[in-house]
Amino acid sequence: MSLQASAHAEPRDDFGAKLGMWLFLVTEMILFGGLFIGYSYMRSKYPAEFHHAGSELNATIGILNTLVLLTSSLTVVLAIVSLQRGEKGKTVAFLGATLFLAALFLVDKGIEWTGEIGRGLYPNAPHLATLPPGEQVFFGLYYTMTGLHGLHVLAGMGVLGWALTRVMRGRISRDHAVVLENAGLYWHLVDVIWIFLLPLFYLAA
Repeated sequence: MSLQASAHAEPRDDFGAKLGMWLFLVTEMILFGGLFIGYSYMRSKYPAEFHHAGSELNATIGILNTLVLLTSSLTVVLAIVSLQRGEKGKTVAFLGATLFLAALFLVDKGIEWTGEIGRGLYPNAPHLATLPPGEQVFFGLYYTMTGLHGLHVLAGMGVLGWALTRVMRGRISRDHAVVLENAGLYWHLVDVIWIFLLPLFYLAA
């Protein structure tokens, strides 16, 4: 089904919207860049402890979630391409697939966290307090950085869900794809951050 521009399309300021999104992404990169630098410093201080603590994580789930997010990046791209081609049905389907994959990521992450918490590997846990300081630092960074990333996944789902409703109502058309393009840029950032988190934590061993 073709996606036609409508009288209700969002007002256009493509350059301003794109510039604003890129500036926002820069602030996000600064935020996570600071955390990555902090991680690097602490790992140089406690290399053996980080090595051992990394082996305690479920690398299989970490790799699975990486595949899930990479696939979701693909579906976002396909949604944008479909929008630009005026294919509303495909745009909606690919956005729906992206949201499903995002939810799957969070479910997997919840399962993983439940397992770690069940073994007493969480901040201020009595068991964690008995481990070397370096391992305590590792798990503190693990929950902080993956938790912050999880919040970004939730935010991305909100943005993509909002864009999906606009597409379904005809308020985002192929003549004004910048809204969906910006949502896609944000989602790609979320995926890239995870690609950095994977080796830092799950492959730290």
